[in-house]
Formats: sequence, structure tokens, C-alpha cells
Amino acid sequence: MALSAKMLLRQGQSLVMTPQLLQAIKLLQYSSVELAAFVEEELERNPLLERVEDTRDQPTTGIDALAESQDREAQSDFSSGEPRETDWTSDQLPVSGQALADSLGTDVENAFDADRELSPAADQSRLESLGISETAWSGTSGGGEGSGETGNIEAYIAEETTLATHLARQLAIATADPVKRMIGLAIIDALDEAGYLRERVEDIAHRLGAASKSVEHALSLVQGFEPTGIAARDLAECLALQLRELDRYDPAMQAMLANLHLVAKRDLAALKKICGVDEEDIVDMLAEIRRLDPKPGRAFGSTASALVIPDVIVKAARDGSWLIELNAEALPRVLVNQTYAARVSRSNNGEDDRNFISQCLQTANWLTKSLEQRARTILKVAAEIVRRQDAFLSQGVEYLRPLNLKNIADAVSLHESTVSRVTSNKYMSTPRGMFELKYFFTASIAAHGGGDAYSAEAVRFKIKQMIDAEAPSAVLSDDAIVEKLREHDIDIARRTVAKYRESLKIPSSVERRREKQGARSA
Repeated sequence: MALSAKMLLRQGQSLVMTPQLLQAIKLLQYSSVELAAFVEEELERNPLLERVEDTRDQPTTGIDALAESQDREAQSDFSSGEPRETDWTSDQLPVSGQALADSLGTDVENAFDADRELSPAADQSRLESLGISETAWSGTSGGGEGSGETGNIEAYIAEETTLATHLARQLAIATADPVKRMIGLAIIDALDEAGYLRERVEDIAHRLGAASKSVEHALSLVQGFEPTGIAARDLAECLALQLRELDRYDPAMQAMLANLHLVAKRDLAALKKICGVDEEDIVDMLAEIRRLDPKPGRAFGSTASALVIPDVIVKAARDGSWLIELNAEALPRVLVNQTYAARVSRSNNGEDDRNFISQCLQTANWLTKSLEQRARTILKVAAEIVRRQDAFLSQGVEYLRPLNLKNIADAVSLHESTVSRVTSNKYMSTPRGMFELKYFFTASIAAHGGGDAYSAEAVRFKIKQMIDAEAPSAVLSDDAIVEKLREHDIDIARRTVAKYRESLKIPSSVERRREKQGARSA
């Protein structure tokens, strides 16, 4: 078989994702926070991009406009005979009375306050009467004496005390032994946000090259710090430390802590047998355990919850319809400085500079178009969601309709993957509250009589309503809930009811009956 090289011409089709297309896809799935960070990076990287500021009160902006304004101001000052800034920055300043009056354009008495002859004590008392002290504007403000700068307000905000800092201060007082302090600091560093020690004592000893007995002694020292229950290795030890502090760690309570799984199941009969007490004592012991703090470290160094910024705002109109608009705060606004690009292109720069400016111009134009396309797509998808979930917005969760990505994609002529990216990490502010766009997409539950299907979220809400309204003597089982739902024309299986109930963090009927009977007897 002979081998030879030859050239062939073939025609075919293939899908190629350009970098610009990949960027547009990423922009769709970015949240408002991620989008703001991305745009900020582009503003630093691309000299042709500019942030759009609110210029309603300032019709003329830009470096050229600022220069023109300064030129006009200088010409006006010169023509009017008023002193200019250069007169005050010259090497020779008039100090005599008449020369100073001529430079000021008025008498000295009109320019300087005659009341400045007051004594320093009188000046200080007058400042204090106005709520201003001398030290507030001097060294403590950060601007220096006579700097005329206001102080940094953030410097007066109290520093948040973390759990590690709080425990380290107590460790420095509790012992002066450097070895114990070193081991204690290692234990404090190994605590999680809840205050539990998740690392084994043996591992800490091996990492520090210390004896396990020394680590145990240091752990006992740290466990005596405030808050009580800190540095526990599990929930039982955390509760035991707090009960010892209250002098309530008796043998019955010790047996209950050894069987916390029965406490979670509300199995009062088994707990009475294990602890050797009657039902009244068991109820009191359970109430005492509920008053303890299972996460003693959560009061320190808790991170603030991030504020969710809605991407779409829905408001009710007077005619009963809905007004849908994009949130301007969640949309970064940028412009392409075409003037600067043209100026640089006309200059006598090298080929590398011209290529760089050309690439920056192309990237900036594509970014602005991608941001505009993203905004239009989000608004289009949100409008279709509002149209289909009109009953939910006006009447509540019970009227949430089943919806999937294909319904929206077919209505707005987009692909399902595009709708999925648009609805990810996007939020809608409605009269019913703040919801993620993914919230409106729920599974369909068939109707028992063949009518309109129900949304899974609406069925979950009905189950919660039934359980909240049940009496202690008539706790509903999952089978009873199925029968009640069929009375409302909802066809659902018992295992589906159990799945929805567990997703709502609702215990079983047996556990609810024990809990309600125990609360009633208490």
C-alpha cells in the first residue's frame, strides 16, 4: 500500500465558542455581586472604560470640561480685578495694613473678625458650648493640629471581639506557664465557629510534639473559660460543662446526656427507665436542657449576613397589573470613552500601542453590549415569570403554579440553558417578599379529579398549614395528611408527604405527639 500526501478541500459546520461568547455566557450567570467585581476588574484593566456617574446636577464632566471651567474662572477673576490663587501662593505676601487692604480689595476690619481678641479660655468655652472640643479636631482626628480635616468616623467604631481573642485574653490571665499557653493557643485555634474542638487531642499533641496528658490539662483549663461549654468535643460534653457550672450534673442528668438520641426522638418512656425518675422529673430535665446553649461560640465573631440586592423589582400598578423594572443599583453602568480612543489613535504612537488601544476598544464595546443584552434577557424572563405567577403575587403561596424552564424558554424564544443561567443567583423583590427566581420553578402535582395541576411548593405549604392546625389529641399521620389532601383534590403519595415534611424540618407524627403531650403536661 503506497502512502502519499495530498491536499483536500472539505466543507463542514461546527460550533465554535469565541472568548466573547464565553464572556457573555458568564455574565448571564453572574450574581449582582460577582458582576460588580468583574466590571471593577475590567475598569482597572481597560483604560477606555469609564464608570457612569450620576451627572444630573453636573451637566459638564470630564477632564477637558474641568480644564475649561478652571480657565473660565481664572479669566473671570483676572477681568474683575479680584485676587487670584497665584496671588496667595507668591513668594512675597503683603503684610502692611494698606498693602494688605489693597490686595484684599476691602478694609482689614471687614476681612478679619475683631472678636478674635478673646482669650484662649473663652474660645475653648465657646467651642464646647457648640459641642466641639479642641482635641476632636487635632491629633485624635488623624489630620493633625490645624489641618482642617475631619476625623475618621470608622476609627470610633467598636472592634468586634472574636472567640479566639476572647479566649486568648482569659488564657493569658489563667496561666503564666509558656508551655501551657502555647498548647492552649493551639486548642483555641482548633475551635470552630460554634466553639467545638474538632481536632483530636492526640493529633494536637503530635503536631506540637507534646504529651497527650499535657494537652488534656490545657484542654481542661480552656474548658473552664467563658462562655461555659466552650472547647467541648461533642454536644454531650458541651451540655455537661454547662450543667456542672449550674451544679445540676447529677447521675440522672448524666444518663440522659448519654442517650441524646432518645431526647431527639422524645421517647419519654425509655428516658424514664434509663434515668430512673418519674415523668414529671423527665419533663423538668428536658426543659432544663432546652435552656442550655448548644453552640456557645456563636455569640463571638459571627459574620454579618450578606445583604441580598434584588435584580428585578415588581410593584403593583393602579389598574391591577404589575410594574416590572430592573434594579439600577444591581446594574453596573459603564461607557466607552470614544474621544480618548480617537485621540490616542491619532497620536504618533508605535504599532504596539495602536494594537493595544484597538484591542481595548473592541473589548470595551463587547462588554457594554453584553451588559445590555444581559439586562434585556433578565427583564424578559422576569416579565414572563410574573405573567405566569400572577395568582401567587396577588393571593399567596397556595396559588403558586407549577413551572419549569421549558415553559419560560418557549415563551421568550430562548434555550433552557440560557433561562437556567438567567435565573441562577438572581432575586426578585415583590410585594410578597424577596424571592430567588429559581423559587418560582416547582414540580407539578397532579389533581385527583383531573383538573389543573398543583405546584409542589403550594402542596408543601398546605401540609405545613395542616400540621400547624392539628390538635395535641389528634396528631395527623402521613396517611391522614394524604387523605386530607385528596379532599382538596390533590393526588399525592405518602412517601412524597414524608419527603415534603422532612424538607420543612417537621418531625414525624409520633415525635410530635410526644412533644405536644409533654408540653401540655408541663
